[in-house]
Amino acid sequence: MLYRHVLTILMAYVIDLIIGDPYSWPHPVKMIGSLIHFLDQKLNKDHKKDGIVMLGLVITTVTIISISVLLLAYKLHILFGLLIESIMIATTISQKGLKDAAMAVYQPLINNQFLEARDQLAHIVGRDTDSLNEAEITRATVETVAENTTDGITAPIFWAFIAGGWGAMVYRAINTCDSMVGYQNEQYQSFGWASAKLDDLMNWIPARLTGTIMLYLTTKDSLADKKSIHQLKMEAKKHPSPNSGWTEAAVAIALGIELGGNNYYQGVLSKTAKIGQTKREIVSKDIKKTVRSMQITSFFFVIILMIGALIYGLTKTWI
Repeated sequence: MLYRHVLTILMAYVIDLIIGDPYSWPHPVKMIGSLIHFLDQKLNKDHKKDGIVMLGLVITTVTIISISVLLLAYKLHILFGLLIESIMIATTISQKGLKDAAMAVYQPLINNQFLEARDQLAHIVGRDTDSLNEAEITRATVETVAENTTDGITAPIFWAFIAGGWGAMVYRAINTCDSMVGYQNEQYQSFGWASAKLDDLMNWIPARLTGTIMLYLTTKDSLADKKSIHQLKMEAKKHPSPNSGWTEAAVAIALGIELGGNNYYQGVLSKTAKIGQTKREIVSKDIKKTVRSMQITSFFFVIILMIGALIYGLTKTWI
């Protein structure tokens, strides 16, 4: 079973690299989003229990449909089942989409087309972008790529490794719930509480693995030492999210830049701690470097899971 998970993850990884998520194609995450929106409209009475019910209904629905599809596919033929499970996992990861979105900001930015860069950035961040300068556009893009390396790539791969295609789909359902209702505002503070907490739990291990791998593979030094690992832990704690700080801190340390600071959301100032230590000013090329870091980290994350599966398999034969 574990080897099947690894095989389908490899296939999904390649599918995403080649095809990505064509906008016009039907996508499970869009369907999950529609379900969440419907339940939000029907159940949101600003109570935690309503949010728990919503989250439970989404997870149950996604689990039943995912397992049913996989059982049917494998019943028809093992190869067909592998293909369907690979496609299912591929819909939960977005390495190509994340790269394309970041480069859509980078290209106009290096050509001093700031209006276009801000417009492209607005598609991938929630903060106000209308008045951002080059450094702020770059920081927002770098932070988004770093954070979504976990949410959009390694975390669904991790849960696919644990539970196969349906595990990746359930993770994506929980993550989508958090992205839609997990806000600390009047409308969702109670209703989105369960979604936010469960998303934090689901990302706890993947975020720390991803941040550590990212630091080891992309630091300017030959290898990350104990001091830089300690720094990673300390810098990650500065982020308001218990998980997002790990990859943002890894990028900041590896590139020698500073992330975090002031952002505006619908005109309201949001202050966050600075992450990293300023060894130089952030520049537009840091977007490409962060994308490269994301790609290298994602690739080796899959390789490490393969090695883990192999060791587990060999260990079982020795016992």
